[in-house]
Amino acid sequence: MAAHQGGRRGSGGVVVLAAALVLCVLLHEAQVAESAVFTVGDRGGWSFNSNSWTNGKRFKAGDVLVFKYDSSAHNVAAVSAAGYKGCSAPRGAKFYSSGNDRVTLARGTNYFICSIPGHCQSGMKIAVNAA
Repeated sequence: MAAHQGGRRGSGGVVVLAAALVLCVLLHEAQVAESAVFTVGDRGGWSFNSNSWTNGKRFKAGDVLVFKYDSSAHNVAAVSAAGYKGCSAPRGAKFYSSGNDRVTLARGTNYFICSIPGHCQSGMKIAVNAA
């Protein structure tokens, strides 16, 4: 009978080991799936001609864009496709003005402009497609 009980303890150890292994795999996948952080414009920051900054980059929902800029001269407005195309921020648009803004991307295309007159028209706008 003692040998039989020893066998039970051994199988319990296997279950614990398997559970620990599954937990390790899940934790590893969670780390891999962490959001990436991108500084818009890289070292140049959010500025004129930022519209080509997204070229060659891959974004996913949950990634974070950091807009760094002189808050006395610029801002960031999250706009619709029409607002992006027409360089206009409609009433109710979300505005950022700290000079160091963090924006989490939603799935689909996210549009941002500087709403200071003339700035968007000078390329201070980006469209970011998040998978």
